[in-house]
Amino acid sequence: MTDALALCLYLLGLALAFGWRSLAQWRASGDTGLRLDTGPTGSVSWWAKLLFIAALLLGIAGPAAGIAGADPVAALDLDPIRVAGLVLAVTGVAATLATQLAMGASWRIGVDPDERTTLVTTGPFALARNPIFTAMIATSLGLTAMVPNPVSLAATTVLIASIQLQVRAIEEPYLTRTHGGDYTGYAVRVGRFCPGIGRRQPTPVNR
Repeated sequence: MTDALALCLYLLGLALAFGWRSLAQWRASGDTGLRLDTGPTGSVSWWAKLLFIAALLLGIAGPAAGIAGADPVAALDLDPIRVAGLVLAVTGVAATLATQLAMGASWRIGVDPDERTTLVTTGPFALARNPIFTAMIATSLGLTAMVPNPVSLAATTVLIASIQLQVRAIEEPYLTRTHGGDYTGYAVRVGRFCPGIGRRQPTPVNR
């Protein structure tokens, strides 16, 4: 039962975060917000997107494996953990959509290096620079707690790796290059994924 519920929650999350959000963006601006170019084969952006796609597929495979009878990890196979996972997953799905909407017209999936959008630093973005990814990780952790088998654990691990690569190697250099001191100052004040954690160190002033 929990496995099927986890699969339904996951598919709902995908439909809202990628389908409905893209449609809403297109209706509001005439642009879906999708920037899906992977870049040259073997590049950092290519690997980041490949890992992200793998994480999405594993996210489906985890609950599917549970439905098919895959054994859970014994240490995590506890009802309180599954209930906590359900609460976290539902909260994560809602938070993912809310933080996406908070970006307004600047919302994108992927990066166009030649595009300049408004830097959003208010609302949830005043607490963390990447609250959408934070919410997605929370959702994945919740689903893994609901269906604690090795495939689900792998899905969360690969998702975190892909997000770290995307943020650190692609998005942060792009934002620094595009917004300069505005982004640098923001990164000094606000943590990367959680409040106060992962803030950029101020550049020393030479005298």
